[in-house]
Amino acid sequence: MSKEKIIAKIKANKKQPHLRFRLKRKVEAFTDRLFLTLFDIDTPVTENIDQLALQFDELIDLVCWNIDRPCSKVWENYLEQLPEILEKLNLDAQAIDDCDPATQSIEEVYMAYPGFYAIAIYRLAHELHKKGFPLVPRLMTEYAHRQTGVDINPGAHIGKSFFIDHATGVVIGETAVIKDHVRIYQGVTLGALYVAKHLKNTKRHPTIEENVTIYANATILGGETVIGANSIIGGNAWITESVPANSTVFHTPEIKIKTQANVP
Repeated sequence: MSKEKIIAKIKANKKQPHLRFRLKRKVEAFTDRLFLTLFDIDTPVTENIDQLALQFDELIDLVCWNIDRPCSKVWENYLEQLPEILEKLNLDAQAIDDCDPATQSIEEVYMAYPGFYAIAIYRLAHELHKKGFPLVPRLMTEYAHRQTGVDINPGAHIGKSFFIDHATGVVIGETAVIKDHVRIYQGVTLGALYVAKHLKNTKRHPTIEENVTIYANATILGGETVIGANSIIGGNAWITESVPANSTVFHTPEIKIKTQANVP
């Protein structure tokens, strides 16, 4: 096959007219600047707000394919939400500092805890998701996923003072609801019982009530599954039904120890 025919076949199969991967890089740059603007003491807020507005305009040019959608209003409305988002994130950082004996300072939480970073990007993305602007927030949380191993869909609803410890392998689905003062550990999945496209507009992921602790590698599935307030879910538990408030659920492994015969 000639080079011309190969090129023609490639062009014929590039069927997505809006698929521009430079959007990912621009979203990542926007996310980095947004994070530093909120937290880094040496990053000037006034100048960076102006720069963020310009960067967001570039994102709008790349993702607002429907000219009837009022994308130009998104940034103005989003900017008004940033102080409230920052207040929530400071509560998340304080919850981590209060709960984890390994922390040496609150600054360590902001700079060194992947769980906090994942929560921060989720909260920043969630507000954009609520405004009907889905692709940019999805790319923001995927950027955090790539860096931390934490996959939080921007559509999830998460309350105040949220704590993810160690972080790696955590998955929180789109319709999950997590209320205030919840603590989860690495490898936890809040997922769906079934995966089918027709379930798009249904609640597929569990609800976690206030003050619940979920230990490492627990899996909780289903849109009707509710973990009651003040409950403790042990490591490696597999849950597909609701748990009453003030419960303790744990997985008991079967351990068999084989010893050599005639060993003193």
